[in-house]
Amino acid sequence: MIIRKATLKDATGIGKVHVDSWRTTYKHIVPDDYLNNLSYEQRTELWAQQLADSNKYIVVAENDLGDIIGFASASKRDTNPLPNSNYVETLYLLEEYQGKGIGKQLLKDLFVYFRLKNDQTIFVEVLAENNTKYFYEHFGATLNTSLQVTIGGKVLEELVYEWNDINKVVALLSD
Repeated sequence: MIIRKATLKDATGIGKVHVDSWRTTYKHIVPDDYLNNLSYEQRTELWAQQLADSNKYIVVAENDLGDIIGFASASKRDTNPLPNSNYVETLYLLEEYQGKGIGKQLLKDLFVYFRLKNDQTIFVEVLAENNTKYFYEHFGATLNTSLQVTIGGKVLEELVYEWNDINKVVALLSD
């Protein structure tokens, strides 16, 4: 298994992981109709656009066969609440590869990138019903605020976590 910077050629693999991981992660959280209507083609197109954006940092995890099994991305947003802040925009992993330390490696890669960019504060948004919040908490994220989002016509609570010591997070992720 390797973690590497994504290229435009990875859009299809990232799109597939995006759809498949949403369908398993958000089952019983997001309406079934929404999940069933997710499209590999639409997500591939979305990721082709994201990969062409020089303001995005995107990494993939590949299994030993060279298949993309997970990905993570970081970006600055126009709405960043603080200067020198950045976002963990995505971190998705196929269900069968979860719990094997791959998500930790993807997150570490993002935090090494954040450190190189001299970012001071990092944010991540996670649905309140998504157990991934415990993953982020384990690596030092603290709850900043919550807000409401609507997905597939359902109003959901989204938690906004933050990290304020990038070196400490990199050390935690290196253990």
